[in-house]
Order: sequence, then C-alpha cells, then structure tokens
Amino acid sequence: MREEKTVGIYGLGIMGGAIATNLANAGFNVVGFDPDPARLATFDVKGLTVTDDVSSIARHAWLLISSLPNETALKDTIADILASAPGPRTLVETSTLSLEAKLSAAESFQAAGHTFLDCPLSGTGAQARNRDLTVYASGNSTAIEAAAPVFDGFAKTWFDLGEIGNGSRMKYVANLLVAVHNVVAAEALVLAMKAGLDPHRVIEVVRHGAGGSRMFEVRGPMMAEGVYSPVTAGFPMYFKDISIIGAFASSIGVPTPLLAAVLPIYQAAAKEHSDEDVASVCAVYEQMSRYTRGE
Repeated sequence: MREEKTVGIYGLGIMGGAIATNLANAGFNVVGFDPDPARLATFDVKGLTVTDDVSSIARHAWLLISSLPNETALKDTIADILASAPGPRTLVETSTLSLEAKLSAAESFQAAGHTFLDCPLSGTGAQARNRDLTVYASGNSTAIEAAAPVFDGFAKTWFDLGEIGNGSRMKYVANLLVAVHNVVAAEALVLAMKAGLDPHRVIEVVRHGAGGSRMFEVRGPMMAEGVYSPVTAGFPMYFKDISIIGAFASSIGVPTPLLAAVLPIYQAAAKEHSDEDVASVCAVYEQMSRYTRGE
C-alpha cells in the first residue's frame, strides 16, 4: 500500500465501519484497526484491509481517521500514532468527546509535528451506511481542503468551521437537538396512534409541514413499526453525549432544561431495551399512555 493513496481508520464500530466501507467502495485504499477481533472478522470489502496491528495504520496511511468510544481510546490512539508514524500525518478525529479532551489531544499531536482536525459527524449509523453524514470540520483550513476528497467519499457534505474545537461545539448544538427531537418524535407518534391515526401516514404527512424533523423521518419509521433493531444509535452513546453536552453548556452558563427533561425517558427505555436502538423510547411512551398496539 502506498501511503499517499491510503486512509487509515481507528475504530470500526457502527460509524467507523461504515466510513471504512464507503471509502473503500469510493476507490480509496483503506486500512482499519479495531481492538475487537469479532469486528475485524465482519469486513470483506474490496480495497479495505483490516488489521489487529495498530502500529501499522500510521505507517501506511497518509490521512488517519479516528472514530472512538471515549477519551481513553483517543489518548491511546494519539500515543500509537506518535510512536509509529514515519512522518507528518493528519488525524481527522470524528468522535464526540469533551472539548477539553479534543484540545488536549490536538496540542500533543501538533507539538510532535502532525496536524489534528476536530471533525465530529452528524448522522445515525444508518445514515453513515448510506453516506448521508455531515462533517463538522475544524482546524487548519489547508488540511481540511486537502481532506475534502476523503470527506466526499463517506459524507454528503462538510463544513469548515474555523479554529480547532468549533467542530465539537457545533456537534454539541446538533446533538442537543437530536436528543430532544428523538423523544419528541416518540411522544407525537404515541399521541397519534392512541388517537387512532396510522403512524406511517402521520410520518408521511408531518414531514411535509412545519412539524417535521430529521429524527422524525429517520427514527419515526422504527417507532411506527415498533421494531428497534438493527441499532443505529445505542443508549451508552446517548448517555455519553447528553453528559458531555450538559457539562459544556453548564461551563458557559447556558441552561438546558429540555435536555435534562428527556434524560429520564432514555433511562427508562434503557432498562427494558438496552440492546436496542434509542428509538425504543417510543415503547416508554406507550407504557406511560397505557397504549397497546392492535387494540
């Protein structure tokens, strides 16, 4: 593999795996790493090489993408890159993590002569598979422009938001809306179903008016069917995101009462539907409303 033609992926979960697959299908040479052997065994895509040797990623790839579950994983990834990269590398960091973690990682990475781009993604796992993501890119504009062909390989659109950290700030704003809209979509659909309306018809009609939202369109069909798999977003990720957003908002003195209000709904859903998609908050509203489908 020639490094200038190769993209490295750290983390092959729901998002990272979809990114790796789409880039390979778009004609890139992709080498991907994940610490979970079971995940490595699921990929059989032309142009995508998976490895359990994390040090090989930075040796081969000209641009690196990380999609990670937590701050510890980011610290470990930065350390692995610094130890194995033979020359300057650009890291496109797509995870949703605290601003402090992103800025700390950027400082240590760039002090070693590399380029760090803070680039969270907007979209569900299903959207990632369909190349329907938005990249909130922030950092060096020249590096962002150089990465544009790669963004185009796995996302529908991207934005240069300026200084490092603005990508994360934008993601907090977007995910606050996502967290609230997902619950409101469930609330509205249970109201519709108990009122005798066909939920599929409600989704089709409402999406054309002022009451529509992307979550209503994306997760509404799962709620209408009452089927919450495959998982496009899980509860651990939502709890992590809600915590990060709440802490960030508090740090700059912005109250988020609606974000706080939806948390108990997610917690109730997670008790009964821990292995299912967060669209299962709809089931909580059905229980609260004493509504049984088919009656």
